[in-house]
Amino acid sequence: MSSPASLLDLHDAVLLDLDGTVYDGVRPIDGAAAGIEAAHDAGVAVRFVTNNASKAPHQFAARLRDLGVPARSDEVATSAQAGASLLAALVPPETLVLVVGTGALEAEVRAVGLRTARSFTDEIGAVIQGHSPDTGWAELAEACLAIRAGARWVACNADPTVPTERGLLPGNGSMVAALRSATGTDPEVAGKPEPGLFTEAALAAGADRPLVVGDRLDTDIAGAVAAKMDALLVFTGVATPHDVLAAPEGQRPQYLAPDLTSLSVPAASLAIGPRDGWHIGVDGDTLLVSGAGDPFNLLRALCERAWASGHARVSAVDDGAREAVRSLGL
Repeated sequence: MSSPASLLDLHDAVLLDLDGTVYDGVRPIDGAAAGIEAAHDAGVAVRFVTNNASKAPHQFAARLRDLGVPARSDEVATSAQAGASLLAALVPPETLVLVVGTGALEAEVRAVGLRTARSFTDEIGAVIQGHSPDTGWAELAEACLAIRAGARWVACNADPTVPTERGLLPGNGSMVAALRSATGTDPEVAGKPEPGLFTEAALAAGADRPLVVGDRLDTDIAGAVAAKMDALLVFTGVATPHDVLAAPEGQRPQYLAPDLTSLSVPAASLAIGPRDGWHIGVDGDTLLVSGAGDPFNLLRALCERAWASGHARVSAVDDGAREAVRSLGL
C-alpha cells in the first residue's frame, strides 16, 4: 500500500517567501533548511520569491547558504526584478528613472534598458521605489518632485513592515505611504500580492503545479490566490491563528503548518477541513469548540467553519479545547 501523498508529491515546485518563512533577520527559522533539502531530494524545483528589493539574487543566495540553507542565485526571484520588468513595459527604452532604493535595484533597472538617476530633473520619466534601510526624507523628496511632475511610479512592493530579529520594522509600504500622502498618487505595485512575481518564478522553474509557501496572508497567500496557485501558510512569521480565521476570501490558503518541515508530511493532514477529535458548533457569532488533540488540527477545522459562517470568535467548552485554544492564542 502506497504512502499518503505529501505536498512535495503533489507539486512540482515550491515558491518560498524568505523573510518570516526561511529566515528571521539573521536567524534561520527552525526546520527551513530541512524542508528545502527535502524538496531538492524529491526533485521538486525550489524558488525563493521575495518582496525584499534591497539585494541582488546572488546576495540573497549567499546569505541563505551562510545560514545553512541550500540556495543558488538562479533560484531567487526578487521584487526588484519584477519592478524593473513592470517599468520596462510602461515606459520607452532609455527612459531616465529616478531610483529610490539600493544599488541592487538600480542594477535591475539598467538591466532592462533604462537609465537611472538619484535626483529629480525635468528629464525623469519614471520613479521606482524599493526597500532600503537608507531611504530618508531627502530621497523621498526627490521622488515626490518627480511624481508630482507626472513621472510614472512603480513600487516594488507595498509591505508596511519587514520582519527582523528585533521585531517588525517599517517596510517599503510605509515609505510608499509617505509618498502617496505627499503626492495624492498611487503607484503600480510589482511584487506580492500581485501575481506576476509568482507566475514568472513558476515559469522559470518549468512548473505546472507550484505551491506557494509564506507567512503573510496579505502578500504571500493573496498573491497565490491571484496567481491561482495552491498555498501553504506557515506560522513562523507575521500571520497568527486569529489572522487566518478572519482571513477574507482572497487570502485563504489550502494548507496550514507550523513550519517548512511539513512539506514532507501527508498533504491531507495539513488541509483545511474537519478533524477527528474536534467538534465545532456555532452559537450566534461564536464558534464553540470541544474535544482534544493537536491544536493545529483544531485550527484547520476552525478555519473551515469560520470561513463558511463568517465568524472568527472562538469559545472553548471543555478542558481539552481550552488548552488547545490557549496554545493557539485564540
